[in-house]
Amino acid sequence: MIAEILSTGDEIRSGALIDSNSAYIAQMLEAAGVMVQRHHSAGDDDPVLTDMIQNISARADIAIVTGGLGPTSDDITADTAAKAGGVQLVLNPEAQIQVERFFQRIGRTMTASNAKQAYFPEGAGMIENPIGSAPGFHQRIGKCLFFFLPGVPGEMRKMMKESVLPAIRNMQGDDVQESMIHTLSTFGLTESATGEKLSEFPTVFPDIKLGFRAKFPEIQVKFYLRGPDRHVLEKEIALATEWVKHRLGDALFSPAGETMEAVLGKLLTARHNTLAIAESCTGGLISHLITNVPGSSNYLLYSAVTYANSAKIKMLGVSPDTLNQYGAVSEQTVSEMAMGVRSAAGSDYGLATSGIAGPDGGSEDKPVGTVWIGLATSTGVMSRRFVFRFKNRDYNKQIFAMTAMDMLRRELIKP
Repeated sequence: MIAEILSTGDEIRSGALIDSNSAYIAQMLEAAGVMVQRHHSAGDDDPVLTDMIQNISARADIAIVTGGLGPTSDDITADTAAKAGGVQLVLNPEAQIQVERFFQRIGRTMTASNAKQAYFPEGAGMIENPIGSAPGFHQRIGKCLFFFLPGVPGEMRKMMKESVLPAIRNMQGDDVQESMIHTLSTFGLTESATGEKLSEFPTVFPDIKLGFRAKFPEIQVKFYLRGPDRHVLEKEIALATEWVKHRLGDALFSPAGETMEAVLGKLLTARHNTLAIAESCTGGLISHLITNVPGSSNYLLYSAVTYANSAKIKMLGVSPDTLNQYGAVSEQTVSEMAMGVRSAAGSDYGLATSGIAGPDGGSEDKPVGTVWIGLATSTGVMSRRFVFRFKNRDYNKQIFAMTAMDMLRRELIKP
């Protein structure tokens, strides 16, 4: 069963309003085993909408159309649907009752313009709107069954759940196809390098569509599956995940699509370990991400944004001689920061960052994008230098933070 989605309205067409409706509808349809083949958007233009509806009717089995069911002159969806279907607009008595009851419920007088919302293409059936003034309708045009819904997200979502999806399930009968999307999270390889390592995947798993998403600074690997038996799909996912693990190694940090901070939280909790963080160039971003995870108070003991050299000296015990001789962005300084924060907190691990996020402040020896990361443990301290190509300050802070968390993760998973 093939579906298409059409979002209407000049605010959608022009980009003045982000179209979140289409994303939600696509997710719901895919979860119901319906393949969404196309997304469309169009403004409040009669010939364009009519033509688009007619084109969709020749291709799709199902179409969801949102927007244009209101009381104003630019709400023209019902009229264009009637033209596309070659029928007249007529008063739908059931819709008229719903519109009248809505205004009675809110204690307001229904105007003539609101009465317009009860006019549907001849032969269309009403879709109840439990929370708004505009009822929707369903109409068959050509080979396609159209569901016309309001553009108000809350109303559309409720109508999708309570009316549209049950109707689609009835259409499917026993021929229900399960649709599954599985995400794996990776870090440390580029998108192209990840793709090259998984180049044989389509041959090994021909029934799984492989996709990639660059969700900076990580790369997500996506499995798309469809079939009649959910248990069979789950087994395929498990086999494919193991295959990807073997190809990507430690670059795969979550086979379940979790965030790096969530993975760190599970590792620290399982080992009953604690953490303290000292940040300079990342400005508290690592601590922010770590504390986004519920239960992080069980393992994060202490966090300090020691941006100035004086703070590094006073709060972390970094030697003034070290700063004078090597500078703030150096192996020596970040090592002392990591040891200092671990000592101050009495934690198992101390994680520290010092770098040049840019866009200014770099030099030939320490260009923008340079970061030193220190990790102190019970056996000593290790420090590593990384240089990234970004000149954007926000990008650098994000990848510095991710790299620091990944350095801790790799230490935690050592045998």
